[in-house]
Amino acid sequence: MPSIFITGAAKGIGKAVAEKFLHEGWTVGAYDLAEIPYSHPRLISGFLDVTDPNSWEQALAHFASQTNGSIDVVDNNAGILIPGDIHTLDPHDIARQITVNCTGISLGAHAAHKYLAPGATLVTMGSASAIYGQPGIAVYSATKFFVTGFTEALNLEWRKKKIRVISLQPLWVKTSLAEVDTASVRRLGVRISPETIADTLYRAVHPRNRWQAGKIHYGVSITDKLFFCARRIAPIRLARLVTRIVSSEW
Repeated sequence: MPSIFITGAAKGIGKAVAEKFLHEGWTVGAYDLAEIPYSHPRLISGFLDVTDPNSWEQALAHFASQTNGSIDVVDNNAGILIPGDIHTLDPHDIARQITVNCTGISLGAHAAHKYLAPGATLVTMGSASAIYGQPGIAVYSATKFFVTGFTEALNLEWRKKKIRVISLQPLWVKTSLAEVDTASVRRLGVRISPETIADTLYRAVHPRNRWQAGKIHYGVSITDKLFFCARRIAPIRLARLVTRIVSSEW
């Protein structure tokens, strides 16, 4: 029976991913700082602080003890967003976003490697805010650039062991992270459901052929896919202009 370990699984995207994979017959590990508020015969849950390496070791060992010592998918879903212009943020909130969103996935990859056999997949949660730096959420946006680079680096680093490393990079999703008053939320709206993210992740870890297996970054909606494609060919000045129109206050 295949297995998936999910961080930040108490609610939102993490909960939707857990429910999707449970529905598909997987053994699911749901871990979070908060208590997991749902249950299932194939659900294994527990505590995880993604900023603490010891917590990672304990949580992964706890789950792997129920899956014959290996894990098929590790979903680095946990992340936080604290909006505000950089000069208005509490320094603690700046550091916390970087620690959770960057250090957290790095510690997760470090701890998970020994449980991932050839053919396994590590998933990171990126964001369309990594297309071009976003005003009003600059720190969060920058952490998602880190996620992109980290994913690409590990995709090469773990290639010899045949472990896929991929990321999902959606626009705003209907979770608490999107309950912010920013220009991009007002102009683009919040149209992606956690269930859509879960469906995309499930398809991503089931590539149908070698070409699909080589894909690294996954968009979710038509809009974010178009933004990513356009950014790859657009001059930097044009990308800056479009980002200013979409995400800046006038």
